[in-house]
Amino acid sequence: MKVNAQKHTGFTLVELLVVITIIAILIALLLPAVHSATEAARIVTCKSRLKQLSLACMEHEDAQGFLPTGGWGWGWAGDPDRGFTRKQPSGWHYNILPYLNLTHLHDLGMGDDDAIKRSEGKERCSSTVPIFYCPTRRKVVQYPYTHGSPYFNIDRPSIIGRSDYAACGGDNNGSTNTTWKGDWNGDTTLAGADAQTYDAWQGRTGTDDDCTGVIGRRSECELAHIYDGASVTYMLGERYINPDDYYDGRECCDDQGWDLGYDYDTNRWTVNNSSCRPRQDQPGSGGCNVNFGSAHQRGFNMAFCDGCVRMIDYSIAGDVHAALGNRKDGKNFDELW
Repeated sequence: MKVNAQKHTGFTLVELLVVITIIAILIALLLPAVHSATEAARIVTCKSRLKQLSLACMEHEDAQGFLPTGGWGWGWAGDPDRGFTRKQPSGWHYNILPYLNLTHLHDLGMGDDDAIKRSEGKERCSSTVPIFYCPTRRKVVQYPYTHGSPYFNIDRPSIIGRSDYAACGGDNNGSTNTTWKGDWNGDTTLAGADAQTYDAWQGRTGTDDDCTGVIGRRSECELAHIYDGASVTYMLGERYINPDDYYDGRECCDDQGWDLGYDYDTNRWTVNNSSCRPRQDQPGSGGCNVNFGSAHQRGFNMAFCDGCVRMIDYSIAGDVHAALGNRKDGKNFDELW
């Protein structure tokens, strides 16, 4: 009698383990590629945002006759009734809002009395502006305001919007501790501030004549002042931040917001020394950092004064980096690249 053999259609345990192992290997091989593709997309977004910011600065120059001023100093937010000149206490982020289709944010408090203006200034400082954030570094959310001092001209915020981008202050100063031309007279109300107050907030390295960068303290830098050429002069770029303090605001170069005058939060420098060396964000390296840098592994993005955005390698020579931050040192394109 003929007996039919029974067919087995299921997997054996060994076969199942082999399949699971192959799938795990494939996933392990794919994950770096997925991460690389995601980061590549973030870099493109970061460059696009810097491009828009630089074009807004150029539109500002076209409309006002000069690139956005760097403002007075820390503790000063925007005042919509003080225009765009060096009489404006806030810095470049605030001054380009109308050229980013954010006039409503810029004009909060315009024409109002001091109490209302202070309240609406607080609201503006607490606002997040997505274009000010690098997607590789952190989310577009409000962050705690932990600075030890209040703002001088607005109510103290409890939360604040920040920025991952800074203007180039040049290669001849790596700090906001500049030499004043007089003492600040203690006037914390913009309504009572006069020409003497403006002079008191004018730093030696922050004026058009002394600052080698394009955006400094109370600057009004025209494109015609970029003697070396717009294509070889930094305008804006990514700034270095300690990742340990991305979210808490404890680092003194990231403890305030985007609506702020000349400070570590809004400006960086290219002095040819160790403090101003550009670098990738690294844990445990906090303090009042004055250098450019980013969360990207490959390099940091910089917008030049011609509107071009390039990724710069962290290993860029110190003298070349310094020269790119200087608008009037006489270095030409061939010498720099």
